Amino acid sequence: MKEQERLTIPYLVGKSFDRYGENKALGFVGEVILSYSEVKRSVDAVMAMLEKNSVNRGDKVAILSGSMPNWGVTYVAITSLGAVVVPVLPDFTVDEIANVLKHSEASVVFVSGALTPKLRGFSSEKLRLVVSLDDFAVISGYNGTEYEPLSKPEREYLVEEEDLAALIYTSSTTGKSKGVMLTHKNICFTANKSLTLHRVNDKDVFLSILPLSHTYEQTLGLILPLFNGAVVYYLRKAPTPSVLMPALEAVRPTTMLTVPLIMEKIYFNKIAPTFRDSKILSLLYRMPPFRKLLNKAAGKKIYKTFGGRLRFFGIGGAKLNPTVEKFLIEARFPYAIGYGLTETSPLLAGTSVGSPLLGSTGQAMEGVTIKIHNPDPVTGEGEVWAKGDNVMKGYYNDPVTTAEVLPGDGWFRTGDLGVLNNNGYLSLKGRLKNMIVGSSGENIYPEEIESVINDFSHVIESLVIQQKGKLVAMVHLNVEELQAKFQSLKKEFAEQADVKIDEYLEEIRKYVNSRVNKFSQVQVVLYHSEPFQKTATLKIKRFLYR
Repeated sequence: MKEQERLTIPYLVGKSFDRYGENKALGFVGEVILSYSEVKRSVDAVMAMLEKNSVNRGDKVAILSGSMPNWGVTYVAITSLGAVVVPVLPDFTVDEIANVLKHSEASVVFVSGALTPKLRGFSSEKLRLVVSLDDFAVISGYNGTEYEPLSKPEREYLVEEEDLAALIYTSSTTGKSKGVMLTHKNICFTANKSLTLHRVNDKDVFLSILPLSHTYEQTLGLILPLFNGAVVYYLRKAPTPSVLMPALEAVRPTTMLTVPLIMEKIYFNKIAPTFRDSKILSLLYRMPPFRKLLNKAAGKKIYKTFGGRLRFFGIGGAKLNPTVEKFLIEARFPYAIGYGLTETSPLLAGTSVGSPLLGSTGQAMEGVTIKIHNPDPVTGEGEVWAKGDNVMKGYYNDPVTTAEVLPGDGWFRTGDLGVLNNNGYLSLKGRLKNMIVGSSGENIYPEEIESVINDFSHVIESLVIQQKGKLVAMVHLNVEELQAKFQSLKKEFAEQADVKIDEYLEEIRKYVNSRVNKFSQVQVVLYHSEPFQKTATLKIKRFLYR
Protein backbone atom coordinates (compact mmCIF):
# COMPACT_ATOMS: atom_id res chain seq x y z
CA MET A 1 0.00 0.00 0.00
CA LYS A 2 1.39 3.39 -1.01
CA GLU A 3 2.37 5.62 1.90
CA GLN A 4 0.25 8.76 2.15
CA GLU A 5 2.31 11.91 1.62
CA ARG A 6 2.26 14.37 4.48
CA LEU A 7 2.71 18.08 3.95
CA THR A 8 5.25 18.59 6.73
CA ILE A 9 8.83 19.76 6.44
CA PRO A 10 10.42 16.80 8.30
CA TYR A 11 8.50 14.28 6.21
CA LEU A 12 9.36 15.77 2.83
CA VAL A 13 12.96 16.71 3.69
CA GLY A 14 13.34 13.26 5.24
CA LYS A 15 12.42 11.71 1.90
CA SER A 16 15.17 13.77 0.27
CA PHE A 17 17.71 12.62 2.89
CA ASP A 18 16.87 9.02 1.95
CA ARG A 19 16.77 9.58 -1.80
CA TYR A 20 19.65 12.01 -2.40
CA GLY A 21 22.10 11.07 0.37
CA GLU A 22 25.37 11.77 -1.44
CA ASN A 23 24.09 14.64 -3.58
CA LYS A 24 25.42 18.10 -2.79
CA ALA A 25 22.94 20.07 -0.69
CA LEU A 26 24.15 23.30 0.97
CA GLY A 27 27.39 25.27 0.96
CA PHE A 28 29.25 28.51 0.44
CA VAL A 29 30.60 29.33 -3.02
CA GLY A 30 34.16 28.05 -3.35
CA GLU A 31 34.04 26.01 -0.12
CA VAL A 32 33.18 22.47 0.97
CA ILE A 33 29.57 21.59 0.18
CA LEU A 34 27.49 19.54 2.62
CA SER A 35 25.82 16.46 1.13
CA TYR A 36 22.24 15.56 2.01
CA SER A 37 23.57 12.87 4.37
CA GLU A 38 25.81 15.41 6.10
CA VAL A 39 22.95 17.87 6.40
CA LYS A 40 20.87 15.11 8.01
CA ARG A 41 23.57 14.39 10.59
CA SER A 42 23.85 18.08 11.42
CA VAL A 43 20.06 18.40 11.67
CA ASP A 44 19.90 15.44 14.08
CA ALA A 45 22.66 16.91 16.24
CA VAL A 46 20.94 20.31 16.47
CA MET A 47 17.65 18.59 17.27
CA ALA A 48 19.32 16.68 20.07
CA MET A 49 20.80 19.89 21.48
CA LEU A 50 17.39 21.54 21.47
CA GLU A 51 15.67 18.54 23.02
CA LYS A 52 18.36 18.42 25.73
CA ASN A 53 17.43 22.00 26.56
CA SER A 54 13.73 21.16 26.85
CA VAL A 55 12.64 22.75 23.58
CA ASN A 56 9.21 21.30 22.95
CA ARG A 57 6.55 21.29 20.29
CA GLY A 58 5.26 24.83 19.73
CA ASP A 59 8.24 26.55 21.38
CA LYS A 60 9.68 29.52 19.46
CA VAL A 61 13.31 29.38 18.28
CA ALA A 62 14.76 32.47 16.58
CA ILE A 63 17.45 32.68 13.88
CA LEU A 64 19.33 35.97 13.61
CA SER A 65 21.80 35.72 10.75
CA GLY A 66 22.54 36.36 7.12
CA SER A 67 22.06 33.47 4.70
CA MET A 68 24.37 30.49 5.21
CA PRO A 69 24.22 26.66 5.08
CA ASN A 70 23.74 26.37 8.85
CA TRP A 71 20.67 28.61 8.56
CA GLY A 72 18.97 25.88 6.54
CA VAL A 73 20.24 23.11 8.84
CA THR A 74 18.80 24.92 11.85
CA TYR A 75 15.49 25.67 10.12
CA VAL A 76 14.97 21.98 9.33
CA ALA A 77 16.03 20.93 12.85
CA ILE A 78 13.63 23.33 14.58
CA THR A 79 10.64 22.42 12.42
CA SER A 80 11.43 18.69 12.67
CA LEU A 81 11.08 18.92 16.45
CA GLY A 82 7.69 20.54 16.11
CA ALA A 83 9.07 23.85 17.35
CA VAL A 84 8.52 27.12 15.47
CA VAL A 85 11.20 29.06 13.57
CA VAL A 86 11.29 32.81 14.15
CA PRO A 87 13.49 34.25 11.37
CA VAL A 88 14.81 37.70 12.25
CA LEU A 89 15.88 40.08 9.49
CA PRO A 90 19.59 40.97 9.86
CA ASP A 91 18.94 44.63 9.03
CA PHE A 92 16.48 45.06 11.89
CA THR A 93 17.63 47.56 14.51
CA VAL A 94 18.54 46.46 18.04
CA ASP A 95 15.14 47.66 19.26
CA GLU A 96 13.28 45.87 16.46
CA ILE A 97 15.13 42.62 17.23
CA ALA A 98 14.31 42.96 20.93
CA ASN A 99 10.64 43.54 20.09
CA VAL A 100 10.51 40.46 17.85
CA LEU A 101 12.17 38.22 20.44
CA LYS A 102 9.86 39.44 23.20
CA HIS A 103 6.65 39.36 21.16
CA SER A 104 7.38 35.89 19.78
CA GLU A 105 8.38 34.61 23.25
CA ALA A 106 11.50 32.99 21.77
CA SER A 107 13.23 30.60 24.18
CA VAL A 108 16.31 30.01 22.00
CA VAL A 109 18.27 32.22 19.60
CA PHE A 110 20.74 31.02 16.97
CA VAL A 111 22.91 34.00 16.01
CA SER A 112 25.82 34.54 13.64
CA GLY A 113 29.04 36.04 14.98
CA ALA A 114 28.57 39.18 12.90
CA LEU A 115 25.19 39.90 14.51
CA THR A 116 25.94 38.80 18.08
CA PRO A 117 26.54 42.44 19.16
CA LYS A 118 22.87 43.17 18.40
CA LEU A 119 21.91 40.85 21.27
CA ARG A 120 24.12 42.50 23.87
CA GLY A 121 22.08 43.81 26.74
CA PHE A 122 18.98 41.90 25.68
CA SER A 123 17.22 39.92 28.38
CA SER A 124 13.95 38.05 28.53
CA GLU A 125 12.33 35.68 31.00
CA LYS A 126 11.65 33.26 28.15
CA LEU A 127 15.14 33.21 26.61
CA ARG A 128 17.25 30.36 28.00
CA LEU A 129 19.74 29.46 25.28
CA VAL A 130 21.89 31.40 22.77
CA VAL A 131 23.81 29.40 20.16
CA SER A 132 26.36 30.45 17.54
CA LEU A 133 25.01 29.69 14.07
CA ASP A 134 28.55 29.69 12.67
CA ASP A 135 29.63 26.49 14.45
CA PHE A 136 26.76 25.60 16.82
CA ALA A 137 28.91 26.48 19.83
CA VAL A 138 26.78 27.48 22.80
CA ILE A 139 27.17 31.11 23.82
CA SER A 140 25.04 30.96 26.96
CA GLY A 141 22.57 28.81 28.88
CA TYR A 142 23.62 25.27 27.94
CA ASN A 143 22.43 22.53 30.29
CA GLY A 144 24.47 19.55 29.10
CA THR A 145 27.43 18.36 27.07
CA GLU A 146 26.47 14.95 25.67
CA TYR A 147 23.58 14.50 23.30
CA GLU A 148 22.33 11.76 20.99
CA PRO A 149 20.73 12.43 17.61
CA LEU A 150 17.02 11.63 17.60
CA SER A 151 15.93 8.49 15.80
CA LYS A 152 14.24 8.85 12.43
CA PRO A 153 10.70 7.76 13.45
CA GLU A 154 10.57 10.28 16.29
CA ARG A 155 11.63 13.06 13.97
CA GLU A 156 9.08 12.21 11.28
CA TYR A 157 6.01 11.90 13.45
CA LEU A 158 6.43 14.81 15.83
CA VAL A 159 4.56 17.33 13.70
CA GLU A 160 1.22 17.66 11.96
CA GLU A 161 0.33 19.59 8.82
CA GLU A 162 -1.56 22.27 10.75
CA ASP A 163 1.24 22.81 13.28
CA LEU A 164 3.04 26.14 13.10
CA ALA A 165 6.36 25.94 11.26
CA ALA A 166 7.38 29.60 11.13
CA LEU A 167 6.51 32.90 12.77
CA ILE A 168 7.73 35.62 10.43
CA TYR A 169 8.01 39.29 11.27
CA THR A 170 7.97 41.30 8.07
CA SER A 171 10.06 44.35 7.34
CA SER A 172 7.05 46.49 6.56
CA THR A 173 6.83 49.49 4.22
CA THR A 174 4.37 50.95 6.74
CA GLY A 175 6.61 50.62 9.78
CA LYS A 176 4.41 48.15 11.67
CA SER A 177 5.86 44.64 11.81
CA LYS A 178 3.44 41.76 12.46
CA GLY A 179 4.11 38.10 13.28
CA VAL A 180 2.79 35.99 10.40
CA MET A 181 1.92 32.41 11.44
CA LEU A 182 2.69 29.87 8.71
CA THR A 183 1.93 26.17 9.11
CA HIS A 184 3.82 23.20 7.68
CA LYS A 185 0.97 22.76 5.22
CA ASN A 186 1.21 26.41 4.10
CA ILE A 187 4.90 26.13 3.28
CA CYS A 188 4.90 22.61 1.81
CA PHE A 189 1.83 23.32 -0.32
CA THR A 190 3.52 26.38 -1.83
CA ALA A 191 6.81 24.57 -2.47
CA ASN A 192 5.04 21.65 -4.15
CA LYS A 193 2.57 23.67 -6.22
CA SER A 194 5.31 26.04 -7.44
CA LEU A 195 6.56 23.07 -9.47
CA THR A 196 3.61 23.66 -11.81
CA LEU A 197 5.31 26.92 -12.81
CA HIS A 198 8.89 25.64 -12.87
CA ARG A 199 10.18 22.10 -12.46
CA VAL A 200 13.10 21.64 -10.07
CA ASN A 201 15.16 18.45 -9.97
CA ASP A 202 18.31 16.99 -8.45
CA LYS A 203 20.46 18.45 -11.25
CA ASP A 204 19.51 22.04 -10.43
CA VAL A 205 21.98 24.50 -8.95
CA PHE A 206 20.61 27.45 -6.95
CA LEU A 207 22.64 30.57 -6.16
CA SER A 208 21.07 32.37 -3.21
CA ILE A 209 21.34 36.17 -3.09
CA LEU A 210 18.27 37.07 -1.01
CA PRO A 211 17.95 36.91 2.81
CA LEU A 212 16.73 33.57 4.13
CA SER A 213 14.88 35.48 6.82
CA HIS A 214 12.35 36.43 4.13
CA THR A 215 9.58 33.95 3.21
CA TYR A 216 10.34 34.25 -0.51
CA GLU A 217 13.83 32.79 -0.08
CA GLN A 218 12.83 30.38 2.71
CA THR A 219 10.09 28.61 0.77
CA LEU A 220 11.33 28.83 -2.82
CA GLY A 221 15.09 29.18 -2.29
CA LEU A 222 15.58 26.64 0.53
CA ILE A 223 12.62 24.31 1.07
CA LEU A 224 11.83 23.87 -2.64
CA PRO A 225 15.38 22.79 -3.62
CA LEU A 226 15.72 20.58 -0.52
CA PHE A 227 12.48 18.78 -1.38
CA ASN A 228 13.82 18.03 -4.87
CA GLY A 229 17.49 17.14 -4.33
CA ALA A 230 18.99 20.35 -5.71
CA VAL A 231 22.06 22.16 -4.35
CA VAL A 232 22.03 25.70 -2.94
CA TYR A 233 25.12 27.94 -2.84
CA TYR A 234 25.47 30.96 -0.55
CA LEU A 235 27.70 34.03 -0.59
CA ARG A 236 29.95 35.05 2.30
CA LYS A 237 29.37 38.72 1.52
CA ALA A 238 26.58 40.92 0.18
CA PRO A 239 25.93 40.34 -3.56
CA THR A 240 27.77 43.39 -4.88
CA PRO A 241 29.04 43.11 -8.47
CA SER A 242 32.58 42.32 -7.26
CA VAL A 243 31.23 39.41 -5.17
CA LEU A 244 28.49 38.20 -7.50
CA MET A 245 30.41 38.09 -10.79
CA PRO A 246 33.04 35.51 -9.71
CA ALA A 247 30.32 33.52 -7.92
CA LEU A 248 28.27 33.30 -11.12
CA GLU A 249 31.33 32.12 -13.00
CA ALA A 250 32.18 29.50 -10.36
CA VAL A 251 28.68 28.14 -9.72
CA ARG A 252 27.01 28.62 -13.12
CA PRO A 253 23.52 28.45 -11.56
CA THR A 254 20.47 27.00 -13.25
CA THR A 255 18.08 28.81 -10.88
CA MET A 256 18.13 32.19 -9.15
CA LEU A 257 15.54 34.16 -7.21
CA THR A 258 15.72 37.91 -7.05
CA VAL A 259 13.74 41.13 -6.67
CA PRO A 260 13.01 43.68 -9.44
CA LEU A 261 15.51 46.27 -8.22
CA ILE A 262 18.47 44.01 -8.99
CA MET A 263 17.55 43.49 -12.64
CA GLU A 264 16.48 47.14 -12.93
CA LYS A 265 19.94 48.23 -11.77
CA ILE A 266 21.58 45.96 -14.34
CA TYR A 267 19.42 47.41 -17.10
CA PHE A 268 19.57 51.11 -16.20
CA ASN A 269 23.23 51.14 -15.10
CA LYS A 270 24.80 48.78 -17.65
CA ILE A 271 22.56 48.15 -20.65
CA ALA A 272 20.60 51.36 -21.27
CA PRO A 273 23.71 53.61 -21.19
CA THR A 274 25.30 51.48 -23.92
CA PHE A 275 22.46 52.32 -26.28
CA ARG A 276 21.92 55.87 -25.02
CA ASP A 277 25.51 57.12 -25.15
CA SER A 278 26.18 56.09 -28.75
CA LYS A 279 24.53 58.34 -31.34
CA ILE A 280 24.24 55.52 -33.89
CA LEU A 281 22.94 52.94 -31.40
CA SER A 282 20.60 55.50 -29.87
CA LEU A 283 19.10 56.18 -33.29
CA LEU A 284 18.76 52.47 -34.11
CA TYR A 285 17.27 51.71 -30.69
CA ARG A 286 14.30 53.95 -31.44
CA MET A 287 13.32 51.67 -34.35
CA PRO A 288 11.49 48.53 -33.07
CA PRO A 289 13.13 46.00 -35.45
CA PHE A 290 16.64 47.18 -34.57
CA ARG A 291 15.76 47.55 -30.87
CA LYS A 292 14.74 43.90 -30.76
CA LEU A 293 18.00 42.84 -32.40
CA LEU A 294 20.06 44.98 -30.01
CA ASN A 295 18.16 43.67 -26.99
CA LYS A 296 18.61 40.09 -28.15
CA ALA A 297 22.36 40.62 -28.50
CA ALA A 298 22.50 42.23 -25.04
CA GLY A 299 20.48 39.33 -23.65
CA LYS A 300 23.04 36.82 -24.88
CA LYS A 301 25.79 38.72 -23.08
CA ILE A 302 23.82 38.83 -19.82
CA TYR A 303 22.98 35.14 -20.09
CA LYS A 304 26.67 34.36 -20.48
CA THR A 305 27.49 36.62 -17.52
CA PHE A 306 25.08 34.58 -15.38
CA GLY A 307 27.02 31.42 -16.17
CA GLY A 308 25.46 30.31 -19.43
CA ARG A 309 23.08 27.62 -18.13
CA LEU A 310 20.36 29.57 -16.33
CA ARG A 311 16.93 27.95 -16.75
CA PHE A 312 14.91 30.06 -14.35
CA PHE A 313 15.40 33.62 -13.11
CA GLY A 314 12.52 34.27 -10.73
CA ILE A 315 11.56 37.88 -10.02
CA GLY A 316 9.20 38.69 -7.16
CA GLY A 317 8.66 40.87 -4.12
CA ALA A 318 7.61 44.01 -6.03
CA LYS A 319 6.42 45.15 -9.46
CA LEU A 320 8.98 45.00 -12.28
CA ASN A 321 9.57 48.16 -14.31
CA PRO A 322 7.73 47.72 -17.67
CA THR A 323 10.71 48.99 -19.71
CA VAL A 324 12.96 46.41 -18.06
CA GLU A 325 10.42 43.64 -18.61
CA LYS A 326 10.08 44.57 -22.29
CA PHE A 327 13.86 44.31 -22.55
CA LEU A 328 13.87 40.86 -20.89
CA ILE A 329 11.20 39.63 -23.29
CA GLU A 330 13.07 40.85 -26.36
CA ALA A 331 16.37 39.65 -24.90
CA ARG A 332 14.83 36.18 -24.54
CA PHE A 333 16.16 35.99 -21.01
CA PRO A 334 14.71 33.04 -18.99
CA TYR A 335 12.85 35.12 -16.44
CA ALA A 336 9.49 34.59 -14.75
CA ILE A 337 7.36 36.84 -12.55
CA GLY A 338 5.88 35.75 -9.24
CA TYR A 339 3.38 37.47 -6.97
CA GLY A 340 2.53 36.84 -3.35
CA LEU A 341 2.95 37.98 0.22
CA THR A 342 4.49 36.68 3.43
CA GLU A 343 0.93 35.88 4.50
CA THR A 344 0.58 33.49 1.53
CA SER A 345 3.80 31.56 2.11
CA PRO A 346 4.51 33.52 -0.27
CA LEU A 347 3.36 32.57 -3.79
CA LEU A 348 -0.13 33.28 -5.17
CA ALA A 349 0.39 33.69 -8.91
CA GLY A 350 3.17 33.47 -11.44
CA THR A 351 4.31 33.09 -15.01
CA SER A 352 6.47 30.39 -16.51
CA VAL A 353 9.66 31.01 -18.48
CA GLY A 354 8.75 31.76 -22.08
CA SER A 355 5.11 32.68 -21.44
CA PRO A 356 5.14 36.27 -20.19
CA LEU A 357 2.38 38.82 -20.54
CA LEU A 358 3.89 42.28 -20.23
CA GLY A 359 2.82 43.92 -16.98
CA SER A 360 1.12 40.81 -15.58
CA THR A 361 2.07 38.63 -12.63
CA GLY A 362 0.50 35.64 -14.36
CA GLN A 363 -2.32 33.31 -13.40
CA ALA A 364 -3.16 31.92 -9.97
CA MET A 365 -0.92 29.05 -8.92
CA GLU A 366 -2.56 25.61 -9.03
CA GLY A 367 -4.72 25.15 -5.93
CA VAL A 368 -5.10 28.90 -5.39
CA THR A 369 -8.17 31.02 -6.20
CA ILE A 370 -7.84 34.74 -6.87
CA LYS A 371 -10.69 37.21 -7.27
CA ILE A 372 -11.11 40.98 -7.48
CA HIS A 373 -13.34 42.10 -4.62
CA ASN A 374 -15.90 44.79 -5.50
CA PRO A 375 -14.31 45.64 -8.89
CA ASP A 376 -14.82 49.08 -10.38
CA PRO A 377 -17.58 48.70 -13.00
CA VAL A 378 -15.57 50.68 -15.56
CA THR A 379 -11.93 49.65 -15.01
CA GLY A 380 -12.44 46.27 -13.33
CA GLU A 381 -9.94 47.29 -10.67
CA GLY A 382 -10.36 46.32 -7.04
CA GLU A 383 -8.66 44.67 -4.09
CA VAL A 384 -7.07 41.28 -4.78
CA TRP A 385 -8.48 38.52 -2.56
CA ALA A 386 -6.99 35.03 -2.46
CA LYS A 387 -7.88 31.60 -1.12
CA GLY A 388 -5.77 28.43 -0.81
CA ASP A 389 -3.82 26.14 1.50
CA ASN A 390 -0.96 28.65 1.40
CA VAL A 391 -2.89 31.33 3.33
CA MET A 392 -1.53 31.97 6.82
CA LYS A 393 -3.18 30.95 10.07
CA GLY A 394 -3.21 34.58 11.22
CA TYR A 395 -1.10 37.18 13.01
CA TYR A 396 0.44 36.05 16.29
CA ASN A 397 -1.43 37.38 19.33
CA ASP A 398 -3.28 39.89 17.13
CA PRO A 399 -6.87 38.71 16.59
CA VAL A 400 -8.12 42.17 15.60
CA THR A 401 -5.71 42.62 12.66
CA THR A 402 -6.18 38.96 11.73
CA ALA A 403 -9.94 39.47 11.45
CA GLU A 404 -9.37 42.51 9.22
CA VAL A 405 -7.48 40.49 6.58
CA LEU A 406 -9.25 37.13 6.98
CA PRO A 407 -12.91 38.12 6.53
CA GLY A 408 -14.15 34.53 6.42
CA ASP A 409 -14.77 31.57 4.10
CA GLY A 410 -11.02 31.12 3.61
CA TRP A 411 -10.42 34.43 1.81
CA PHE A 412 -7.40 36.64 2.46
CA ARG A 413 -7.41 40.37 1.72
CA THR A 414 -4.03 41.10 0.13
CA GLY A 415 -4.23 44.89 0.31
CA ASP A 416 -3.11 45.01 -3.34
CA LEU A 417 -5.15 46.62 -6.11
CA GLY A 418 -5.37 44.73 -9.36
CA VAL A 419 -7.39 43.59 -12.33
CA LEU A 420 -7.93 40.16 -13.91
CA ASN A 421 -8.21 39.73 -17.68
CA ASN A 422 -10.51 37.19 -19.35
CA ASN A 423 -7.80 34.51 -19.18
CA GLY A 424 -7.23 34.97 -15.46
CA TYR A 425 -3.97 36.91 -15.76
CA LEU A 426 -3.51 39.29 -12.85
CA SER A 427 -2.09 42.79 -13.28
CA LEU A 428 -1.32 44.85 -10.18
CA LYS A 429 -1.91 48.58 -9.91
CA GLY A 430 -0.38 49.23 -6.49
CA ARG A 431 -1.00 48.93 -2.77
CA LEU A 432 -4.39 49.99 -1.45
CA LYS A 433 -2.68 51.84 1.41
CA ASN A 434 -0.43 53.72 -1.07
CA MET A 435 -3.24 54.78 -3.39
CA ILE A 436 -3.80 58.53 -3.48
CA VAL A 437 -7.32 59.87 -3.96
CA GLY A 438 -7.35 62.92 -6.24
CA SER A 439 -9.36 66.10 -5.70
CA SER A 440 -12.24 64.74 -7.80
CA GLY A 441 -12.10 61.25 -6.31
CA GLU A 442 -9.77 59.73 -8.92
CA ASN A 443 -7.56 56.78 -7.93
CA ILE A 444 -3.89 57.68 -8.38
CA TYR A 445 -1.27 54.92 -8.14
CA PRO A 446 2.15 56.32 -7.13
CA GLU A 447 3.90 53.11 -8.21
CA GLU A 448 2.85 53.70 -11.83
CA ILE A 449 4.14 57.29 -11.79
CA GLU A 450 7.42 56.13 -10.21
CA SER A 451 7.83 53.56 -12.97
CA VAL A 452 7.73 56.37 -15.57
CA ILE A 453 10.15 58.55 -13.58
CA ASN A 454 12.61 55.68 -13.19
CA ASP A 455 12.77 55.32 -16.97
CA PHE A 456 14.28 58.80 -17.27
CA SER A 457 18.04 59.00 -17.80
CA HIS A 458 20.22 59.16 -14.68
CA VAL A 459 17.33 58.48 -12.27
CA ILE A 460 18.23 55.76 -9.78
CA GLU A 461 14.92 55.61 -7.90
CA SER A 462 11.95 57.76 -6.97
CA LEU A 463 9.06 58.09 -4.55
CA VAL A 464 5.75 59.85 -5.19
CA ILE A 465 3.73 61.21 -2.26
CA GLN A 466 0.94 63.70 -1.70
CA GLN A 467 1.70 66.92 0.19
CA LYS A 468 -0.93 69.61 0.76
CA GLY A 469 -3.02 68.28 -2.09
CA LYS A 470 -0.11 68.22 -4.56
CA LEU A 471 1.67 65.24 -6.09
CA VAL A 472 5.34 65.46 -5.14
CA ALA A 473 8.06 63.25 -6.61
CA MET A 474 11.30 62.75 -4.69
CA VAL A 475 14.06 61.63 -7.05
CA HIS A 476 17.44 60.08 -6.28
CA LEU A 477 19.81 60.87 -9.17
CA ASN A 478 23.13 59.48 -10.32
CA VAL A 479 25.06 62.74 -9.95
CA GLU A 480 28.29 61.23 -11.30
CA GLU A 481 26.53 60.40 -14.56
CA LEU A 482 25.12 63.91 -14.73
CA GLN A 483 28.60 65.34 -14.29
CA ALA A 484 29.79 63.16 -17.16
CA LYS A 485 26.87 64.35 -19.26
CA PHE A 486 27.96 67.95 -18.78
CA GLN A 487 31.66 67.16 -19.36
CA SER A 488 32.23 70.25 -21.43
CA LEU A 489 30.72 72.28 -18.61
CA LYS A 490 32.45 70.47 -15.74
CA LYS A 491 33.64 73.62 -14.05
CA GLU A 492 30.28 75.29 -14.55
CA PHE A 493 28.50 72.18 -13.29
CA ALA A 494 30.62 72.11 -10.16
CA GLU A 495 29.99 75.81 -9.53
CA GLN A 496 26.27 75.69 -10.29
CA ALA A 497 25.39 72.10 -9.35
CA ASP A 498 22.16 73.10 -7.60
CA VAL A 499 20.97 75.11 -10.60
CA LYS A 500 21.81 72.31 -13.05
CA ILE A 501 20.05 69.71 -10.90
CA ASP A 502 16.97 71.94 -10.60
CA GLU A 503 16.90 72.31 -14.38
CA TYR A 504 17.17 68.54 -14.73
CA LEU A 505 14.35 68.00 -12.23
CA GLU A 506 12.14 70.27 -14.31
CA GLU A 507 12.99 68.15 -17.38
CA ILE A 508 11.89 65.08 -15.43
CA ARG A 509 8.61 66.74 -14.44
CA LYS A 510 7.77 67.64 -18.05
CA TYR A 511 8.76 64.16 -19.25
CA VAL A 512 6.57 62.42 -16.67
CA ASN A 513 3.56 64.66 -17.18
CA SER A 514 3.67 64.01 -20.92
CA ARG A 515 3.28 60.28 -20.23
CA VAL A 516 0.72 60.02 -17.42
CA ASN A 517 -2.99 60.85 -17.28
CA LYS A 518 -4.15 64.30 -16.22
CA PHE A 519 -5.02 63.10 -12.71
CA SER A 520 -1.46 61.82 -12.15
CA GLN A 521 0.37 65.01 -13.13
CA VAL A 522 3.30 65.76 -10.82
CA GLN A 523 3.43 69.33 -9.52
CA VAL A 524 6.80 69.22 -7.76
CA VAL A 525 9.99 67.18 -8.27
CA LEU A 526 12.50 67.26 -5.43
CA TYR A 527 16.11 66.06 -5.38
CA HIS A 528 16.73 63.32 -2.80
CA SER A 529 20.47 63.09 -2.17
CA GLU A 530 20.58 59.68 -0.45
CA PRO A 531 19.19 56.26 -1.45
CA PHE A 532 15.78 55.61 0.08
CA GLN A 533 15.67 53.25 3.06
CA LYS A 534 14.37 49.82 2.05
CA THR A 535 12.93 46.56 3.36
CA ALA A 536 14.56 43.13 2.98
CA THR A 537 13.02 42.78 -0.49
CA LEU A 538 14.32 46.24 -1.45
CA LYS A 539 10.96 48.02 -1.32
CA ILE A 540 11.12 51.64 -0.19
CA LYS A 541 9.92 52.19 3.38
CA ARG A 542 7.29 54.73 2.38
CA PHE A 543 6.17 55.54 5.91
CA LEU A 544 9.52 57.25 6.55
CA TYR A 545 8.90 59.88 3.86
CA ARG A 546 5.29 60.91 4.40
